[in-house]
Amino acid sequence: MKKELIFLGPPACGKGTQTNRLSEYLGFPHVDTGSLLRAEIAKETEEGKIAKSFIDKGQLVPPELVGKIIANKLAGDECKNGYVLDGYPRSLEQAKMLDEINSKVDKEEASFKAIYFDIDTQILIERIIYRESCPVCGEIYNKKFKPSKVAGKCDKCGVDLKTRADDNEETAKLRFETYFRETAPLIEFYENKGVLYKIDANGSIDEVWERLLEVVNK
Repeated sequence: MKKELIFLGPPACGKGTQTNRLSEYLGFPHVDTGSLLRAEIAKETEEGKIAKSFIDKGQLVPPELVGKIIANKLAGDECKNGYVLDGYPRSLEQAKMLDEINSKVDKEEASFKAIYFDIDTQILIERIIYRESCPVCGEIYNKKFKPSKVAGKCDKCGVDLKTRADDNEETAKLRFETYFRETAPLIEFYENKGVLYKIDANGSIDEVWERLLEVVNK
């Protein structure tokens, strides 16, 4: 049976790490809106050109356009057995749009699961304010939870690690406020549909991975 998996959770909850790993494990494409938009822009498709016109002005890409790009991706052959969708939907409007997309692209019965990463907000703030990343390979570290072997240096590349200017406590709290205002209602939406699965996202990457597999393989 086709597996359709989406992921919910606040910033820095670990979704990106786990969804990348899950994509490889299942052999399903890892679909995220940011990468899709960049790919459309790079290929200079009609949708990509329109998206770029908004981004160049510092504006958000309209939800209808994002939905169209998502729909084109999910209708492709590589998603015929399933997909791992990260970063979408982010609002009730997008959730309803995704329902419409799936109803059109599904040629057979499908198992849809919305997996929520449940984690303490204070831990998330510490994940953000202590976060460092490699500007070359993109590896993510954390001074408190996952430090590099040599302080300030990437284990793989040996280059100086960078800290994002917006990775501070004040900005982190604002991001969480935005998340709980705009995205958290999706938890209730999918719970009412009977497709929400909560996993404890506290703990090591491997511990969370085992919990995730239990849900995915149900």
